[in-house]
Amino acid sequence: MSLVIAGKTFSNRLVLGTGKYKDFATMQACYRAARVEMVTLAVRRFDLNAKGQDNILHWIPKDITLLPNTAGCYTREEALRVARLAREALDTPWVKLEVIGDQKSLYPDNEETLEAAKILVKEGFTVLPYVNADPILAKKLCDVGCAAVMPLGSAIGSGLGVQNPMTLLLIKEVVEAYQLPMIVDAGVGTASDATLAMELGADGVLLNTAVAEAGEPTKMAQAMDHAVQAGRLAFESGRMPKRLYASASSPVAGVVGR
Repeated sequence: MSLVIAGKTFSNRLVLGTGKYKDFATMQACYRAARVEMVTLAVRRFDLNAKGQDNILHWIPKDITLLPNTAGCYTREEALRVARLAREALDTPWVKLEVIGDQKSLYPDNEETLEAAKILVKEGFTVLPYVNADPILAKKLCDVGCAAVMPLGSAIGSGLGVQNPMTLLLIKEVVEAYQLPMIVDAGVGTASDATLAMELGADGVLLNTAVAEAGEPTKMAQAMDHAVQAGRLAFESGRMPKRLYASASSPVAGVVGR
């Protein structure tokens, strides 16, 4: 059940973020409860001058891979600048590329994201782009050398779950041809949403608000861990066919009166 991105293997297919937690201690507890091996950090939230427990990095366990992201960027130029800053400050070429196109919906700007991805890949970054669910864009991102494609299930922080299952199936087919992972990013509200994403064939799920805003975040983090595992197992198992009529699970041979 391993997830491989750019040659790096993760045994857990769930990725969490760093925002909206009531405090750093709760955030850290959620990471442990979910057993995550990668978390994404908005570079604009990282204070280079913070020391000790005031520094968010103090609370992210050293065995967890850090995925800086360009959240809050609205142009390719902004995203490029933030990605380069992250590589220098955090000593990693990995970046979750986000270029937002609208302040209200927070939907990505697909064109700006693609152009930024082209440049970052050429500069040696391991690029994981967050995009609207679009199979054509997914193919273009694979063609330019991205390490994964991360389509949204629904709007960031909406908790609406997977609103585009058929489109995600098309994207999965595209990225599979390149032997790259598809990670559903944004919109997950509860465990069943994460399971559905995985049952559709997603290679991983990235979420944050569903855990951070839960009544008991650590319990929800654990639930998400189980949900992703269950969804992956169901996908690998292959579900039974759907039928219009009932089909008895017990044999009818030997039934009294027959």
